[in-house]
Amino acid sequence: MKTQLLILGLIITGLSSANAATTCSRANLTRCLDSVCAIGISSNASARCQYCGTSAAGAAPKNAMKSVSAGASAKYNISDKDLKKAPTDPGQRYAWATKQCLSKVAGCTADDVSETYDSLIEQSCRAAGVSAQMSQTLESTAKTKSKTTCQSEITNCVIADKRCMADFRNCAENTDFDKFFAACGVENAGCDEHIASIRVDLIADRDNAIKNAESILNQIVATYQSARDKKISSIKSGCADNSARDKCVETVCANNMNNGCGVGFESEKSMAIQLCKFYEIACATID
Repeated sequence: MKTQLLILGLIITGLSSANAATTCSRANLTRCLDSVCAIGISSNASARCQYCGTSAAGAAPKNAMKSVSAGASAKYNISDKDLKKAPTDPGQRYAWATKQCLSKVAGCTADDVSETYDSLIEQSCRAAGVSAQMSQTLESTAKTKSKTTCQSEITNCVIADKRCMADFRNCAENTDFDKFFAACGVENAGCDEHIASIRVDLIADRDNAIKNAESILNQIVATYQSARDKKISSIKSGCADNSARDKCVETVCANNMNNGCGVGFESEKSMAIQLCKFYEIACATID
């Protein structure tokens, strides 16, 4: 809900420590908020929605932009003078009302405001025939688009990096996919009649992408396994007939011995065999 986000982002300084030992009176808090958000509520059930909910409910009557009856709970009312400073935008007005009322009603926090008053605004919005949570959709409702346009818009939205990503790695679980798909459906108005078939198409794309990713991974694993098996087989063969050690001896004789382990230089060959002794040790550990 738009107003909730504004309230959560509001920074109220100095109030928490000063009011920590005081219990919040939500009744008084409601009275205070009503003096800003429920003007004319007795004759206009959608007042809270219009003043502090969503502009989708329509503009509040201009001649009513003043406090409720000053005789009722005046201690907690926002005065007519101060009310002239209140923003007319519903979300900004709710945030402004929150700050004003937290300074008037001791012991309350922004959470108390949200828990106490959000539901009253939602009830008022229902009375106005709108849902505050769907205001963005209501405000941007356009004529029905073609399936091609909707498919492109919603697909690009779903596979964005902050959502499923192009390979759908963030949407392997249906709950994650459904969450992002629903958000993209709301963002792209005019696609209601195509939304079901687009979901089916995207689910198929998701399943295919995940299947292919698993297949590629399995191929990589199989390739490494095959190379490993061939290497082990080669090593075992070299151990069985000592060809691996003999190859080592030949290399050491050719590269490290002055006389290449030739005839009459058996000591060089004996040294080369000792240097290649590790082959025998290694071969003894291979099953």
